[in-house]
Formats: sequence, structure tokens, C-alpha cells
Amino acid sequence: MRIAVDARELCGKPTGVGRYLHELLVEWSNSSDAARHEWSIYAPCLPELPAAFAGRARILAGQGGTRWEQWTLGRALAAARPDVLFAPGYSAPLLAPCPIVVTIHDVSFSARPEWFTPREGARRRTLTRWSARRARVVLTVSEFSKREIAARLGIAPGRIRVTPHGVRPATHHPEAREPIVLYVGSIFERRHVDRLVDAFVTRVARAVPDARLEIVGENRLSRGDAIERSLAAAPDDVRARVRLRSYVDGATLEQLYARARVFAFLSEYEGFGLTPLEAIAHGVPPVVLDTEVAREVYGPAAEYLAPGPTLVGELGQALVQLFVDPGAHGRLVAQGPAVLARYNWSRTAAATLEALEEAAGAR
Repeated sequence: MRIAVDARELCGKPTGVGRYLHELLVEWSNSSDAARHEWSIYAPCLPELPAAFAGRARILAGQGGTRWEQWTLGRALAAARPDVLFAPGYSAPLLAPCPIVVTIHDVSFSARPEWFTPREGARRRTLTRWSARRARVVLTVSEFSKREIAARLGIAPGRIRVTPHGVRPATHHPEAREPIVLYVGSIFERRHVDRLVDAFVTRVARAVPDARLEIVGENRLSRGDAIERSLAAAPDDVRARVRLRSYVDGATLEQLYARARVFAFLSEYEGFGLTPLEAIAHGVPPVVLDTEVAREVYGPAAEYLAPGPTLVGELGQALVQLFVDPGAHGRLVAQGPAVLARYNWSRTAAATLEALEEAAGAR
């Protein structure tokens, strides 16, 4: 069977969809079932691929946006005629000459359209809905997202299959944690990173004199920079204890997870939310907003806060408690192994390959 993969999200500095696809390729590179098939990895750059996929890259010039997807990739598929296309990032060429399996991670653009510009929201809603209707199989990453896709895109639940993210075990095991609050993820308005900064500046920094805040993620805020405004109001000595980086490599990220004492991720809406789960895998309890998907994914291994006007104060109190109260910290960490047992990249990759084989009629 000939499998084509849209791998444009592996170009540049992969996050989100790119990390998801990378983990699948790593698992498939070690799979005898995947080795039976012929793979073509399409991208607008030369992506970093596992050794088993070396020589499988098909470089198609372009920026990797909608035009590249619909026109450039579509023409390449028309010439190659693969048996199936795997589209891991929400949408696929609408005129693809083969069955499609598409992964839709969330439908925030339909659930909360105010978070997007009118043009971007309309583009995402249109392409994702058409791709879902065109696909033989729609994959998603949580039961919450399955319900959202069915309700908001009008896709029959029987056509949607849940293949959740996996999580890798920690490779660093420090004897003692540093007083670090860690946030990892692209910075969107729905994740309220400005409120995290406010809580750190007004509560945590005062209660824990050596505490530091590490923020890792590309700033994608659309209306001003609330984070900079929050920092501008902080004393110089407190501001110096807040570090913002748009991206770090894998080794640096692993070290941050190993050093941090607590993780914060205040998202109103996610399809899954991988980075708090990675924190749990490293023994770092996350503080998250109390949402349906957060309860599904993190279970009893996270501290939950209700959204609302008192969030900054409650967040500050929760972070301080996890710094100074070993019992509270230890109770959350102890819940981690049972939660983590539900998530495995090998199982996810096997289920995804099964969906590709079914879509192509190979099962």
C-alpha cells in the first residue's frame, strides 16, 4: 500500500501538529506493520525524519499554507496516485485523488470564533468541514473533541475515531526540584498567560522569594501584548525572575520539565492539551482551568481552578501551596502513573495505521 503524508508541520520549529506527526513517524519507523507499506512524505522543506523514512521525503516548493495544500500538494497527489493520504493537521486537498484520513485536533474556530480574525476563522471552518466530510476516517485526540466535531461540523459520530496523544517517559530524574513555575505552549488569548504573569508577580514572587517563572511558546496574541503590560508594572527584581522564550530545543525542554516544581496551563479550550500531560510524566503537577477536556485527560493528577474574576488570586494561592506544602505536591504526583498509563504513542500509531489501511481498503 502506498501512503502519502502531509508533513508541512515538520518544517521550521515543530509544535502542536508537528510534534504529533513526529511521534507517529518515530513509532512507525520501528513498526513491522508500517514497514510493509510504501511511504511518501510531502513537505515544502526537507524535514527531519526518522532513519526508516530517509529518502521518502518529497519536497514541493512553497510556503506550506492553504495554496500549497490545495494546489501544490493536490497536483503532486494527482500525479503519484497514492492509495491513501494522511492529513494530520485539520484539512486536506479537497480534490485529492485518493481516500483521506484527517486528524482534527479541536474545533476552537467554530466553538469560539471571536478568538480568530473573520478571514482566518472562515478559512479554518470551511476547509476543516469540507475535509471532514470528504475523509473516509476522521481522527481526533479526545472524547471531548469527538463530541465537538460531531456537533459543530455535522459529522456522524460513527465516522470519528479517538486516537489520543501519547506521552514519553521522563529521561531526567533530579533529586530536588527548583522553585520554577513552568508554562509550555503557544501563547493564545484562550490560555491566559497574562493572568499567570499577574499571579506570579502579585502573589508567588512575594510568598516564595526565590521563585522563577519560565514561559516557553510563540506569542500569537492578536490584540496587544498583555504579558508585556503585566511585566511592565512589576518591580525590576521580580521582572528579572520571569523568562520568556518563543522556542527551545528538545533537550532544553526536557531539562525545564526536570527542574520545575509546578506547571501552569490556564486554557479555556483545547482538543487535548499535551504539555500538562508531559509535565505529569516528569513528576510536575499542573494547575489548569476546570474544563471538560482537562478532567478527561489529566484526571486526579492536576489541580483545577474555576475561570472567573478571582482567577489570578486563586492561581497565586494554588501555586504557592504547591511550592510550600510537600503533602499537596506529593498527592498530585502520586496520581500521575495511573493517568499516564492511558496514553501511549505506540498504541496511537498502531490505531492510526489501522485507520489508514481501512481507508485504503487494505483491511
